[in-house]
Amino acid sequence: MRMIIHWIISALAILITAYILPGVHVDGFVAALILAVVLGAINMFLRPILVILTLPITVLTLGLFVLVINALLVLLASYIVPGFTVASFWWALLFGIVLAIVGAVLHSFEKEE
Repeated sequence: MRMIIHWIISALAILITAYILPGVHVDGFVAALILAVVLGAINMFLRPILVILTLPITVLTLGLFVLVINALLVLLASYIVPGFTVASFWWALLFGIVLAIVGAVLHSFEKEE
């Protein structure tokens, strides 16, 4: 049950972020739910590999390159999920930043067990 609530909250964070940013569009709640699953899977499997492979660049940029990795993963998700479009790399970068903030705020209301 906790995982379903977490998934729904993530989808709400995606919808709110897409509403705030004009360069990002989500067709509806179902597309946001699918996007939440896809982003979760991408972040679970692909992101750690990319972070390890780009570790020297990440160290040189004091961790800021992780934002670029997040933007690229958002763009990848936009190709995978129908109903989710991102206008450019810069919108994907901003989407990743705003989504992290909105998601953190919404998940802070999530009940701990």
